[in-house]
Amino acid sequence: MKRVPLFSILALLLVAANAIGQDVRYNFDKSSDFAKFKNYKWVTLKDATKVDDLREKQIVAAVDAELAKKGLTKIDDDSANLYVGYQAGIGQEKQFTSFSSDWGYGRGWYRGGWYGPADGMSTTTGQTSAIYTGQLALDMYDSADHALVWRGVASKTLDQKAKPDKQQRNLEKAVAKLLKNYPPSVKK
Repeated sequence: MKRVPLFSILALLLVAANAIGQDVRYNFDKSSDFAKFKNYKWVTLKDATKVDDLREKQIVAAVDAELAKKGLTKIDDDSANLYVGYQAGIGQEKQFTSFSSDWGYGRGWYRGGWYGPADGMSTTTGQTSAIYTGQLALDMYDSADHALVWRGVASKTLDQKAKPDKQQRNLEKAVAKLLKNYPPSVKK
């Protein structure tokens, strides 16, 4: 008789630990008008350690699905008004550095930067911070001024030891939780 309540308590604790297991934090620029962001483009973060192709597809698909629910449209050209990039820490601590815009001074723009003789250097936007094992950091930049407007970090998200189905479910839950309050409500 005493085993049933003990088992029930252990099961409840296990479920509770799993539910609160993912720690999500975010911050944003309170002066940004998030209503103007209608579409986004993925960018590669400079100096970010690459994850394997399968995990890359899973992360991008999970974020794309959540941003679509928020009314954002993914596009692949430079007319996007929001740039999105991520960094994943799997296996060891890594450094996070933002993306290089490859914007210099010159006569015209193309995908790789300015063409024609460059009068200046490219610009790197962002900041450096540590990203720890099992974290997914998602950054959003205003394409108009290349400023970081939103950053979220989900911890205990990526577990290489879990089975593939569980990895995918954990990732999708973490991204949904991460973007739950996007766009943020700004009090004026």
